[in-house]
Amino acid sequence: MPRILPLRISIRDCLVLVLLVIFNTIHITDMANNNIPNKENKVKDDSNDKMLSFSENEDYLKSCPTVDQKNVSLCSTLQYPCISCNRSIDCRYGGFYDYKCVVKPKVVCNGSKTFNRTAMCRFCYQTEKWEHRCDQKANCNSVASPATYYLTNCTVSHDIICLGHRTFLKKIRCSWTAGTRWGTALILALTLGGFGADRFYLGHWQEGIGKLFSFGGLGVWTLVDALLIGIHHLGPADGSLYI
Repeated sequence: MPRILPLRISIRDCLVLVLLVIFNTIHITDMANNNIPNKENKVKDDSNDKMLSFSENEDYLKSCPTVDQKNVSLCSTLQYPCISCNRSIDCRYGGFYDYKCVVKPKVVCNGSKTFNRTAMCRFCYQTEKWEHRCDQKANCNSVASPATYYLTNCTVSHDIICLGHRTFLKKIRCSWTAGTRWGTALILALTLGGFGADRFYLGHWQEGIGKLFSFGGLGVWTLVDALLIGIHHLGPADGSLYI
């Protein structure tokens, strides 16, 4: 049989072992303390999130019938944002399917708060241009050639039921007006065009001053501007459209 040698441990080895155990214990304790979340901060953050969510959920009540209102309509006649309609996206585009609609909390109405509505299977971004409204931007040139386009937020009308987000990005053509009237510009061109009134009205100040001091280019410039305004070739200087 093999001979077992006696295990000899010196005092120095014992001290080293004790120090290693103490060091590891302190290190593990520090790591544990660092990983413990601050309970006060967590509770505060959770309360803020709940308040924010509650505030967002209560916004729809501004346009929905509540207890304070006397006239209460049928639940099945309510529109967005008073109701929420959903269905599975497992449907064929263009077909008509039933959507399950539920009246949102704190909205007062008569009848069942759960009902079905029939609508076309399509995503909200696939709706026609008259079925959604888009935020218009006034910092682009509406009369540029070629036409300019920009991305903006569009929101589906309240009476439209569709799949996906009701607000989406869409690329639309630059088309806005600052209130400049085509008829007014044409009348000014025909009557006071020799003094540059039409150019001043459209915002072309430098050309207006030139027409003023040249008496409408001795009549030639006046006729040309009247023709350009008449065919909508000459428009406001800010790039907007006539109304």
